[in-house]
Amino acid sequence: MLTPSYLRQKFDAGLPYEDYLSKSSPGHRRGWDALHAQAALSEAQAELIGSFTRELNVLVSSGVWCGDCAQQMPVLDHIERASSKITCRFLDRDEHGDLAERVMLCGGLRVPVVLILNEDFDLLNFAGDRTLSRYRALAERQLGPSCMLPGAPVPDDEARATLQDWIDEFERAQLMARLSTKLRQRYRD
Repeated sequence: MLTPSYLRQKFDAGLPYEDYLSKSSPGHRRGWDALHAQAALSEAQAELIGSFTRELNVLVSSGVWCGDCAQQMPVLDHIERASSKITCRFLDRDEHGDLAERVMLCGGLRVPVVLILNEDFDLLNFAGDRTLSRYRALAERQLGPSCMLPGAPVPDDEARATLQDWIDEFERAQLMARLSTKLRQRYRD
């Protein structure tokens, strides 16, 4: 069960983006850095994320060795930097197998898995291992069951679409938190 106390404990054990990546090999790090440099929020996207009023705690089960992680998770750093209300923490899936087993997708220990939580660590949104745009691009290329290598290039249109998919996930969670009866009563808004 993903209780708020369990999720808070996992969040507290997580690392900020740069600290998480500092544990990786230079070969794995290159893939993450390449997408980080390629992806950027548009002015409208930054404005939207910057307008968030509710705190979002984001817990990511990931692997620095994973191509899907390297080709998606750097955008979360851009999203986090755009709002003082967003705090992301990354956990290595293999080091935190208890969490990985609780957030399995399609019967497997997939990564990345992103849990967006409110300020009380209630689960708002659960997403992974790929966004819809990413799945569409992979299906079009018919890559099969193997995972892309972390340094594999990502076409610009796919990177932009994946970024927008993640922004949509954050916006959905923010609106859920903003409209939460519990939080609206707390803040009288």
